[in-house]
Amino acid sequence: MQKIICALMFMCCANAFAQKKIVVDQNGGGDFKTVQAAFDAIPAHNTSRVVIYVKNGTYHEKLRLDSGKNFVELKGESGSGTILTYDDHPGKVTANGRGINTQNSYTFQMNANDFYAHDITFRNDAGFTAGQAVALEARGDRAVFINCRITGNQDILFLNSETSRQYYKDCYIEGTTDFIFGAATAWFESCHIHSKKNSHITAASTPQSHPYGFIFNNCTLTGDTSLHSVSLGRPWRPYSMVVYMHCNIGQHVKPEGWSNWNQTESYKTARYAEYQNYGPGGSAASRVSWSKQLTSAEANNITLKNIFPGWDPQNVR
Repeated sequence: MQKIICALMFMCCANAFAQKKIVVDQNGGGDFKTVQAAFDAIPAHNTSRVVIYVKNGTYHEKLRLDSGKNFVELKGESGSGTILTYDDHPGKVTANGRGINTQNSYTFQMNANDFYAHDITFRNDAGFTAGQAVALEARGDRAVFINCRITGNQDILFLNSETSRQYYKDCYIEGTTDFIFGAATAWFESCHIHSKKNSHITAASTPQSHPYGFIFNNCTLTGDTSLHSVSLGRPWRPYSMVVYMHCNIGQHVKPEGWSNWNQTESYKTARYAEYQNYGPGGSAASRVSWSKQLTSAEANNITLKNIFPGWDPQNVR
């Protein structure tokens, strides 16, 4: 009987994969009840697009998409109604007794290449004072996120690979301290970036050899009404590179714009720049002396084609 059940389960998984679409419904109306089960059904070294459609609901899962499980499209039924969440943070321990830290606090760790997500929420529910609590850790190359919500508090979006290229469009990203951080090259287009604490939006660790780090283009930066001293970023490592272009910056951002890293020397090589930002916090008049206002020629050179040579994130399907 057990062999028959296993065979039936295998046939179900195989049929779902053969259809190139897997449905996840925690109420039992799909191929799987959990997102991780759908990820597990993707074969290693996958070479063709597979859609995982997740129905509305809150899925309390610690998720991992392994490297080699490429070309996965993760589609939610709705951006705010399909929620992937967990609550790991420092102070907790794993099942084998290891302490939780930034590296293993993720709700979702994405290691595969050519990943595409849209209309879905990635959240860490650890709480405002929990410390480092990652919602989304993106490590794979050529990752695209459209109309996604990435929310939590400290360190929620971890762009954790210097070989990774990532593109975010029409996303809502909310956090407290260093909530967009890492070594990847990433472009944020028309995203809404919301701060919940007088702290730092970005903590880039761009390698010296990489010409680009984080690019924010046509984004809107807002903050809780009580905030007045948020920085656009602080350099996690020397040579960190962050640019804001054509962004509407709210009054929560402090006039000097940027911060150093606890009086360390990293700011001396930081590549922090702005171009034609506007709004109450967009004035360049009082910015720190070690940041830069780009010329038109310099700004015109910052394009998707130059940032991502050989890859067009607007044409991935």
